[in-house]
Amino acid sequence: MKKVIFFALVLIILLNSCGPSTTGELTGVPGRKKFFEPEPYQMSFIPAGSFVMGPSDEDAFHVQNTMSKTITVEAFWMDQTEITNNKYRQFVYYVRDSIFRTKLAEAGIEGRNFYMTDKEGNVLEPKVLNWDEKIDDRDEQVQEIREEMYYPPQERFNGRKEIDVRRLNYSYFWVDYKQAARVPYIQDYEAGTGKYEGEAFDLKGVSKQVTDRSAFIIHDIVNVYPDTLCWIRDFTYSLNDPQTSIYFWHPSFDDYPVVGVSWVQARAFSVWRTDYMNNFLRKRGIPDVQAYRLPTEAEWEYASRGGLDLQMYPWGGPYTRNYKGCFLANFKPLRGNYIDDGSVYAAKVGSFEPNEYGLYDMAGNVSEWTSTAYHPVSYIFTHDLNPNYEYNARPQDPPVMKRKVVRGGSWKDVAYFLQVSSRDYEYQDSTKPYIGFRNVRSYIGVK
Repeated sequence: MKKVIFFALVLIILLNSCGPSTTGELTGVPGRKKFFEPEPYQMSFIPAGSFVMGPSDEDAFHVQNTMSKTITVEAFWMDQTEITNNKYRQFVYYVRDSIFRTKLAEAGIEGRNFYMTDKEGNVLEPKVLNWDEKIDDRDEQVQEIREEMYYPPQERFNGRKEIDVRRLNYSYFWVDYKQAARVPYIQDYEAGTGKYEGEAFDLKGVSKQVTDRSAFIIHDIVNVYPDTLCWIRDFTYSLNDPQTSIYFWHPSFDDYPVVGVSWVQARAFSVWRTDYMNNFLRKRGIPDVQAYRLPTEAEWEYASRGGLDLQMYPWGGPYTRNYKGCFLANFKPLRGNYIDDGSVYAAKVGSFEPNEYGLYDMAGNVSEWTSTAYHPVSYIFTHDLNPNYEYNARPQDPPVMKRKVVRGGSWKDVAYFLQVSSRDYEYQDSTKPYIGFRNVRSYIGVK
């Protein structure tokens, strides 16, 4: 009898816990765990705030592309340093290994499952690489496929086998929310259906009629290897061959900022970094975090100021030296005395003191890509809340539409470009030995 009563009580408890609230009160969906955003590695928290964006000194070059404007920026995380060669190399190695594993999967090596499968052994759709499957380098088929990853024999220097970097193409997808917002969805309430009325464009500028949400999912393929020849291409009559041959891959330069990366490559890296983090969290039942991305121009300037409003440089004050006479950043001081700040070219990240937000090299070392498209009067028409101006340029667009804002100045710039308000631009598909980048991630919640 006691057992019957016990099981009856258990059944009543289970039924009550699984069903809707019986109080009639609004209590929310049961079982939702509170989310505490994991603090990202080597990123600084930038609190929300308002500041005066724009010139803190005279317009020395009379470019007239800035104006003073009070704006508000939401909280976000920002990389404490520029992305280094070693961190970017992790992205390159991922692309290399994923291409190799995809080739092995398509070859169908007996006894090996390089694609994830279900309990019955069927390959999952869409296909997902199985990174746990071991690779047997003694297998002749594996050796043949690995050989395809190298430069062909006639292109090898001194017979050395090297990865053909032309094959390192990253295929990825992203959602174009701006196009989605422009195309209306007309609801037919009587039929219980609806349809989109408009067209969308892919990155090649090809338009198509929107029939469903897939039209806003943009596919892109980007070669991820840095342009090492930019060191020679950008400086005529200058010996930069040593930088070309070792700067990216040699371990001595692991902690130096990656350069020779275009704006397009930097965006692809940001998408990969987001997937890399969120895949890790999903396996542990943790909700996704916001996407890693390039900072907007406003976010970059706000973070660079470090809470010191109306100052010329990230460290405050109008001077580029400290009280001991030492330079406070890596740039082109005096009359071209590159070495006077301690480095001829780029320096190790974090070689100088950080600003008040714990961010290093927000002035000098290398300039940095932002997500913002360059327009000389964008301060006039952008909003005062999280201002931003973006444009996804297409191949047929004129070059003026492919300009992206770069900030911070570099090792080859004079002090003017180190000012927190100085604007410059470069073309999104160009690569330079003095432009790198860092990521930001929007903060979830209010802090």
